[in-house]
Amino acid sequence: MKLYRAKDYNDMSRKAANIISAQIIMKPNCVLGLATGSTPVGTYKQLVEWYNKGDLDFSQVKTANLDEYKGLTRNNDQSYYYFMRENLFRHVNIDEANTNIPDGTETDASKEAARYEDIIRSLGGVDLQLLGLGHNGHIGFNEPSDIFPKDTHIVDLQESTIEANKRFFSSIDEVPRQAYTMGIGTIMRAKKILLIISGADKADILHDVICGPVTSRVPASILQLHPDVIIVADEAALSKVKNI
Repeated sequence: MKLYRAKDYNDMSRKAANIISAQIIMKPNCVLGLATGSTPVGTYKQLVEWYNKGDLDFSQVKTANLDEYKGLTRNNDQSYYYFMRENLFRHVNIDEANTNIPDGTETDASKEAARYEDIIRSLGGVDLQLLGLGHNGHIGFNEPSDIFPKDTHIVDLQESTIEANKRFFSSIDEVPRQAYTMGIGTIMRAKKILLIISGADKADILHDVICGPVTSRVPASILQLHPDVIIVADEAALSKVKNI
C-alpha cells in the first residue's frame, strides 16, 4: 500500500483527481472503475474542472461503476446512474455508450450479475478502481459477512448502511434494502486501486483496514493483499493510524 496524507477533504480530492488524471493521460482508452457517495464528489468536480481547462480528454475512456440500488430506474434522482451523470458524465466528453452501471431494474439477480461480469471481462478488466470506505468497512456494497464475495452479486444492505444513506432520501422508508455490487473478487482483479477517505468518523475503521487483520468482517481489509493500492486520506481520517 502507498499512503498519501491530505490536509483536508479538498486536498484529498485534488490528490485523488491527480492520480486518476495521470491514468487517463498515460492510457487514454483506460477503464476506470468508479464509485458514488459523498466522498468522491470533490474528486469528480476537480476532474471536470481540468477537463474544462483542456487538460483532460475522456473521449476514449470506458467506465464500470461499483454498484447500483436494486429497484431504482436510471432517471430516479437517487440512482447511481443519475449520480454519475450529474457529477461527471454530462460535464465531460465521455461517450455514454462507454459507461457501464449495473441495471437496478433487473429482477433476475443471477442474470444481471453474470451480465455485468461479462461486461467487465469484455473491457479487459479495470485499470484503476476508485473506492470509498463505509463506516463498517464495506467497499462497494460488500457488507461485513462470513466470506469475501467473489463476483458481482445482489446484497441485503445492513441497517448501518441504510442509516448512513437515508440523508439522500426523503425518509428512511425510501432507502432501498438491496443493491447490485461488484464482488470483492471483482474489485481485487483491478490493476490498480485508489481508496479515498475523509473525516474523523472514518478514523477507527481506516485503522482497522490498514493495521488490523485481513477479515471478511472488515471487507476493505482485503486490500492489504492487493499489489497496487493507493490510499489518499485526510488528517482527520488518519488520526488513529500511527507510524505509517
